[in-house]
Parts: sequence; structure tokens; C-alpha cells
Amino acid sequence: MEFFDFGTIFFLVAAVVIFFQLRNVLGRRTGSERPPFDPYTAGRSRPAEAEKSVKNDTVVALPRRKGLVDEERYNIIDKVAQPGTELNRGLRAIKDADPSFDPNTFVDGAKLAYEMIVMAFADGDRRTLKNLLSREVYEGFVSAIDERERRSEKIESSFVGIDKATIISAEMKGSEAHVTLRIVSELISATRDSGGSIIDGDPETVAEVKDIWTFARDTRSRDPNWKLVATEAEE
Repeated sequence: MEFFDFGTIFFLVAAVVIFFQLRNVLGRRTGSERPPFDPYTAGRSRPAEAEKSVKNDTVVALPRRKGLVDEERYNIIDKVAQPGTELNRGLRAIKDADPSFDPNTFVDGAKLAYEMIVMAFADGDRRTLKNLLSREVYEGFVSAIDERERRSEKIESSFVGIDKATIISAEMKGSEAHVTLRIVSELISATRDSGGSIIDGDPETVAEVKDIWTFARDTRSRDPNWKLVATEAEE
């Protein structure tokens, strides 16, 4: 039989004592301990659950008042027409039917259409006119062009520019939005007969032209384009 010498017994006893001391100092693991701290990743993203917990504890969604939202959507309208006026109510009605409606963008488009229509009429460009006019207005313009060509007359026209384009009325007619503008433009125009003589206008003079034009579009249509549905010369 082998016997332990005194040195061996001494080290065994010392090991047992150290074990119990460490156990008392460090304690036992219960399963609820925090994960060990890592100084290299502590500043980076947190675990998903921890991040979710932080968001839930610090972010509170506040409902927006419906009345406030309604007023905000009409801000662009109120800058164009005084609230409470007939024009403001008409523009708001169009905005209700077509949330993308912007009166400023509309005016910019109407100015471009005005120039195209005036020049297309002078040139007898029926194709361009057909895309920009309602059926009734197109028929009227084409009738005037036909009569002009029958007499062998020609219009010489130069578009100078638009001084002012202002919305003066707006309304919904069923699903159709109608907007009327007063347009003041400058134009050089002269009409010559078959022999080349000037029978109307002046090729050297810039004339001021005042028109009242109404554009319309069906708000249910995917086609965003407006068409000219009525014209009137202002005296």
C-alpha cells in the first residue's frame, strides 16, 4: 500500500480551503446574472431585445388632431385665395377631389398651355390644338382656321410673354374640376390676305392681349392634363 507523505496531505488541505474561500467570495451562478462586460463592443449596437426595450420606454406616439391635419393640407390654397371667399372654397373643393392639386403648379402649366395654343392657332396646327382643347373648343378653333385658309389668309405671330396669370374662379362640376384664369399677355400679330397685304394687326407693334380662359379635367381620370374648355376676350 502506498502512503501519502506529509507534503502531499498539506497541499490537498490547502486546495480544499482555497476552493471554499473562492466559493464564498464569488457566489453561485443562478442563471440570472448579467452577461460579462465587453469593453470593445459596449459602444456598438445593442441586442435587439434591449434596443426594443429602450424604444418602448422612451418613445410615445402622439396622435395628431384631425382638424390640424385638414388645415395644413389647405395651406397652399390659403396662400392663393383669402380663406372664406368663394374662390378659396372652390379651390378647397378641388383639393378635396384631387389631393395632388397645387394652384401654383396649375398656373405654371396653364401659362405654358396658353402660349402653345395661341401659337398653334396662328400656325393652323390642328394636332397640337386637339391635345389641349376640349371637343367643343377644338371645333370652334378649327372652324376659324378653316375659314382663314379658305380665304388664303395667314397670321404672322410672335409670342412675347405673359405679364400676369391669375386664378379668378374655381369650382367642381360633378367630378370635373374647373379653374378660370385672367391672362394678360404681349403678342405681335398681323394677318395678311392672299396678296400679302396686312388686313389686321401690326407686325411691328407689341399688343397687350387680355383673355379669360377656363381649364378643366376629370379628377377621376388618371390623365393629369387639363384642357381648355372656354375662352373669352376681356374688353
